[in-house]
Amino acid sequence: MLLRSIRATVAAARVFSTKAAEVKTGSGAATGNGGGGGRDTLGRRLLSLVYTKRSAAITVRKWKEEGHTVRKYELNRIVRELRKLKRYKHALEVCEWMTLQQDIKLVPGDYAVHLDLIAKVRGLSSAEIFFENLPDKMRGQATCSALLHTYAQNKLSAKAEALMAKMGECGFLKCPLPYNHMLSMYISNGQVEKVPEVLQELKKNTLPDVVTYNLWLTVCASQNNIETAEKVFLELKKAKLDPDWVTYSALTSMYIKNELPEKAESTLKEMEKRASRKNRIAYSSLLSLHTNMGDKDGVQRIWKKMQSLFRKMNDAEYTCMISSLVKLGELKKAENLYNEWESSSGTGDARVPNILLAAYINKNQMEKADTFYSRMVQKDIKPCYTTWELLTWGYLEKSHMKKVLDCFQKAIGSVKKWNPDKRLVTKVFKKIEEQGNIEAAEQLLVILRNAGYVTTEIYNSLLRTYEKAGKMPLIVAERMEKDNVQLNADTHKLIKTTSTMPVTEVSSSFP
Repeated sequence: MLLRSIRATVAAARVFSTKAAEVKTGSGAATGNGGGGGRDTLGRRLLSLVYTKRSAAITVRKWKEEGHTVRKYELNRIVRELRKLKRYKHALEVCEWMTLQQDIKLVPGDYAVHLDLIAKVRGLSSAEIFFENLPDKMRGQATCSALLHTYAQNKLSAKAEALMAKMGECGFLKCPLPYNHMLSMYISNGQVEKVPEVLQELKKNTLPDVVTYNLWLTVCASQNNIETAEKVFLELKKAKLDPDWVTYSALTSMYIKNELPEKAESTLKEMEKRASRKNRIAYSSLLSLHTNMGDKDGVQRIWKKMQSLFRKMNDAEYTCMISSLVKLGELKKAENLYNEWESSSGTGDARVPNILLAAYINKNQMEKADTFYSRMVQKDIKPCYTTWELLTWGYLEKSHMKKVLDCFQKAIGSVKKWNPDKRLVTKVFKKIEEQGNIEAAEQLLVILRNAGYVTTEIYNSLLRTYEKAGKMPLIVAERMEKDNVQLNADTHKLIKTTSTMPVTEVSSSFP
């Protein structure tokens, strides 16, 4: 479970924007927009806003009022950079400003970007209204594809399929992009059985691109089907397309999983050739793959290469490297690297220290984990759900039930909607049962009830705890009825067994 938490932490961290560090360091495209040196440009002004409450539209208007020329191509370039940085609100404000300018002529592609930003900032319904209100000549392939992408991202299969059918009727399926959106959605939904049909339709109307083949390889990887994956790769080569780093990453992962080191080394080399400053995230993938191969030297070499290419590592990269070092048994090096992150990063993101916290707990070093957690607090790093979950598991191993319940309650309280971890709930209740700790059992029931998760088995665990303690709970059946929980055969048996035991008032003190 703890190792899974580490993997979840790493996975979550990889979605960080790899461009964020480029803006801070001036090493990326943001600097290019600035126009060189330290001169004042519209791009620099917009990219320096940072805070969402500040208005991009006001910034553009002021720039124009100062007598500067505002060109559409420049604004489009800035919008692209803002989107890469996930600064969607400011990008949308620039798009909206452009629609109000009579001297700026917009094309369907501009509206497609506008629609995508509305979906991200204001939601799907607003994007649909925007699409419906577009002039007929602007509701073409580009804007339809943008709406389709929104449906795919929201996993709305029915709407996506209906729109896809309409696009076919209008002759808008002459490029692979819409099909790629559908493939991505089906893969994300776990509907891989629909992938062959989409690929067949795509090939009837157009030609697959590299993204298509990469998505196809993703399906092969999910099914661990190396034979098909290699056929897909050969088809890609025959189509005279250039495989990218994603292609080779997918193949390498499969080869590592199936213990084919020579093939893995070959594809990994090809992947590294295609990694560059433009696709910075590829380096984190390289770190992970070398780690999975147990290649310590390769991990260190890639890290040094990254340090030579980028002035500052971002959180996602520190997360990946620290995880790699932990996995390779280099805990001391991982600690040293964490110290470096702590002194250089101002984000305070708990996902980075969670890796070391998990490592200590996995090693059953709860004293060290406690000390490290205190250090996190002192450094103003706000714990997240994973932090509390890790501590819950750690204290559970030590049977410190008071701390277990405290951390578990904080874990649930740290998220808007808790997705019940049934395994954790079962383990906590089992430990409580073993101790016959009826106060802890009642407290856990209250925590779970407040989280909206009460089941028959949870009540049965409560009753087994009373049975272990040799005590009779009060009005259990009534409480279950109030919680809208059904009694089963085990429940009736446990109620009957505990009814002959001495009465306890503990249950009456918990609502």
